[in-house]
Amino acid sequence: MTLEQLKQFRIGAYTILGKAKDALFDLMDAVLVTRSVYSFAELSVSPVFRRKWSSVYEAIQDGNPPRTELMKLYIKQLSCPEQIILAGDHTAWARLDARTLKERTFEHQAHPMSGAKPVTVGQGYSTIAIIPDKEGSWGLPLLHERITSFENPITKAAAQLKLVCENLPTRPISLWDAEYGCASFVKQTADIAADKLMRVRSNRVFYGAPPIYRGYGRPRIHGDKFKVNDSTTWWTPDESLEVNDSKMGQMCIRLWCNLHFQQSSKHSMNLIQLQRLDELGEPKTKPLWLVWVGISMPTLSQLWRLYFRRFAIDHWYRFAKQRLHWTLPNLSTPQQCERWSDLLPLMTWQLWLARDFATDNPLPWQKPKPKLSPGRVAQAMAELFAAIGTPAVPPKPRGTHLPHPNCHTSTKS
Repeated sequence: MTLEQLKQFRIGAYTILGKAKDALFDLMDAVLVTRSVYSFAELSVSPVFRRKWSSVYEAIQDGNPPRTELMKLYIKQLSCPEQIILAGDHTAWARLDARTLKERTFEHQAHPMSGAKPVTVGQGYSTIAIIPDKEGSWGLPLLHERITSFENPITKAAAQLKLVCENLPTRPISLWDAEYGCASFVKQTADIAADKLMRVRSNRVFYGAPPIYRGYGRPRIHGDKFKVNDSTTWWTPDESLEVNDSKMGQMCIRLWCNLHFQQSSKHSMNLIQLQRLDELGEPKTKPLWLVWVGISMPTLSQLWRLYFRRFAIDHWYRFAKQRLHWTLPNLSTPQQCERWSDLLPLMTWQLWLARDFATDNPLPWQKPKPKLSPGRVAQAMAELFAAIGTPAVPPKPRGTHLPHPNCHTSTKS
């Protein structure tokens, strides 16, 4: 990766942004170099925003970033021959005071007060991101779209995964939280060229393969029942492994093959249990349950570490809300919210491409880092922008009118 490649990426994004691309680029640059602002209009006082303050909102009103074209541009930046790891999830943009905003829905949001209901009113957004590193907080979104009131997170995620996999060069592994560990998601993504590793809740019930048909009566669809929260229904695992990890400690991994949900009997999956053990070999915490649906499952020693890469998308949600100011503007229509949200993946990919050239400029209370996080790279973007410039055209000043050549001025004696 060279600095010229970052410059060419910005030029490529600029050419496909369409209407209001100059103001949109100035807006993104202002976000990347501005650590904190009180209001969205305050971004207009950034040195890299060369337009009037009203252009901050006019850019979002007039612009319409093409999501699919931008997604293809992101995929072109992938140069690593290793298998692509995707992570999917959804989050809420709370709009409690926006009573006139159309299509507000009830969304899940963790409440800081203990005992309060984790529900808010606003808009839900579904995201599919590439997780490039085995450790760290980097998540590179490919699609970040609003879940309309006519959709649900399962349907939206399935549609996004299909679109992404149609444009990827290889078959990816996708990681999903417990909400997606259900029969509905398994059936909706069965024809998509992607392996899936999903967490499942502890109250799920699985069924084994049906017994061999004996030639009379109706063939059975389900085998023995496997209740996750009832160990008396478990049978001997097909494979078991114990490892001593430097971070997690003693781990016991068990595998049961050829299980299925009751509503998706035609889709076989493998069930994995992750259990932390204490010094005496007794369970230390509640186990973590995963299911694998795919062609070639990695080994157990690789699989249990693979799922923890999913948490990078949670880090990106926090970064988008706190540092990229995603939920700061009080926009009046869902379309404006979508256009503003389409810029967040583009800003994140610029940070990723700049990570090798960014100089760590820690704040006085921050410790230096050998490997920069997205926030640390953002602190160095002003220096990089000064070096590579911007493809956006400077604004044309309004309000200054030149006199017509046939116009004559008269002077009083």
